[in-house]
Amino acid sequence: MHVSQLLTLVTLIGASAFAQERIAISDPAQVDEDFAFQGEYSGLTLRDDNVLQTIGLQVIARGSGKFDAVAHMGGLPGQGAGLTKVGLKGERGDGSLQLKSDSLSVQIAEKQATVYSSQGNKLGSFFQVQRTSPTLGKTPPPGAIVLFDGTNTDEFVKGKMTEDGLLKEGTQIKRTPRDFTLHLEFRLPYMPNSKGQKRGNSGVYIQSRYEVQILDSFGLAGVKNECGALYRYKAPDVNMCLPPLSWQTYDITFYSPRFDSGGNKYQHARLTVLHNGYPVHNNFEVQRKTGAGKKEGAELLLTKLQNHSDPVRFRNIWMIDHSPTPVYTCPAVYGSLPVETSVAASK
Repeated sequence: MHVSQLLTLVTLIGASAFAQERIAISDPAQVDEDFAFQGEYSGLTLRDDNVLQTIGLQVIARGSGKFDAVAHMGGLPGQGAGLTKVGLKGERGDGSLQLKSDSLSVQIAEKQATVYSSQGNKLGSFFQVQRTSPTLGKTPPPGAIVLFDGTNTDEFVKGKMTEDGLLKEGTQIKRTPRDFTLHLEFRLPYMPNSKGQKRGNSGVYIQSRYEVQILDSFGLAGVKNECGALYRYKAPDVNMCLPPLSWQTYDITFYSPRFDSGGNKYQHARLTVLHNGYPVHNNFEVQRKTGAGKKEGAELLLTKLQNHSDPVRFRNIWMIDHSPTPVYTCPAVYGSLPVETSVAASK
């Protein structure tokens, strides 16, 4: 075989291997065996001093049977104090998942997690839960503008739908109110073999200037480039990202910056973001564009649902036009996420 042919073959094999590693599943019916273990678990365990405490466990699939997990002492994000976190790692085998850290070990089987101390003492046992946003499926109030209800994409620039009536990433909202509340629901793909910005990436790019990041950040630290963040500008107050393929909500209230007739800004933009009903930014003053956003100005630009080549899906999108308005107001805080499936009593 000629050297050039050999190099071409090696390149093709490498490309094929990479393609096999990059999994992006948007259909819940096509998930792998790891997916059943991924998710949130919550219940009661004993502390070292034999006092009961709430623990929340977030289990993250990393592909090929490998997992990361975070134990939140005090409850899942948005539900408890969450001041102490313990990171764990593990692998799936024989119908169960074993996770370990220096201080804890967890065995998961049949959607039940059993927690042990480093000495092997059983601390508690509890079940997988499925939390849902309190604003999921929220009906547009009187006067709201319905942007997408699964029937057409008339309110979007080059909007595309899936066969089952979901809006695809990579489009722009045609309407450009100066001040507004935007409700949208999004579903992140299951991408266990991807990491960082290559794992379910999209974003709500308000006026093409200010990005509220969309990313599979389930179980991560919640930093400036993760889900709920103002991209590279401000981290969310709490990482409220749910597992991939769960429907999640953004309720975004935005007030544009104000400029005088000479183009000089005399009032900064303000932003409130409820991620799954929790205020991750509350009446926050945005003093400049975020990330690679366009320069601030008085002209009203389109809001984008970004395309980063990941199959992020959207539904139930509507908007309330608040402009013009003389004062800044914020929507009510909806509270913590309810649990859709009841948690069995600890054993």
